[in-house]
Amino acid sequence: MHRLYRSRPGRIAACAAALLLAAACSTDTGKDTPDTPTDRADSVRAPKANAVFDYQLGGPYTPDDAVRAVSRDRSAEPAKGLYNVCYVNAFQTQPGDAIAWWKKTHPDLLLKDDDGSLVVDEDWDEPLLDISTSAKRTELMTVVGPWIDGCAKAGYDAVEPDNLDSYERSDDLLSTEHAAAFARLLAERAHDKGLAIAQKNTTDLLPERDRIGFDFAVVEECAAYKECGDFADAYNDKVFAVEYTRKDYRTACDTYGPRLSITLRDRDVTPKDTKGYVFAQC
Repeated sequence: MHRLYRSRPGRIAACAAALLLAAACSTDTGKDTPDTPTDRADSVRAPKANAVFDYQLGGPYTPDDAVRAVSRDRSAEPAKGLYNVCYVNAFQTQPGDAIAWWKKTHPDLLLKDDDGSLVVDEDWDEPLLDISTSAKRTELMTVVGPWIDGCAKAGYDAVEPDNLDSYERSDDLLSTEHAAAFARLLAERAHDKGLAIAQKNTTDLLPERDRIGFDFAVVEECAAYKECGDFADAYNDKVFAVEYTRKDYRTACDTYGPRLSITLRDRDVTPKDTKGYVFAQC
């Protein structure tokens, strides 16, 4: 499910800079994905259920004393002593300079329609990456794979690949099978580096979670979309649920507060002591 308020504005410039430093529709159905779960590295550690969680994608800051887990952009350092989730925009590009980088270095990996125009997530001005064939997915891993490696090297515990649901914005050029196949490659890379991996949104792929290799979930607005229970049952309550309105936050807390980690944040996930900052956890 497309989250209109996927929270990434504060990290665009940092990610674009990192990209600059980083060295067609297909009939492929994505069914090159094996039927068995990806192998877990011995060091992979999933988060604990109901851990107090802070979503810091707009910029890192010192978490409240009660916080036990945070998610930060891959350009930021992990928080010392906490469970750290590394955010990677894995299925779409960043806007601005990052689009120019992709056009220059990997133009064949940008999804295009029959007219040769880029297929763009209009809400965020992000062109979609082309995951429609095994060859393209393999080539994409030469870019995204090192990002995951960087998360591990920095000391993160897990990775959160965003825009798993890009197929919903692909004008039917991509499918859930393509998304699952690429997600499996991401999971294999994460596990190989000792990182757990989160499913980010979209109940469509819950039935594929074990085959892909997801270890837990990071979900936006599950109360608003009435999905919290689905994710809770699928991941044995190992779910970081982020809501952006107090009404949905209260609903989530009233129903799933004893089970899940439920966090209220402002839509821009601004750093602490910044105008508009909101944080609460039940």
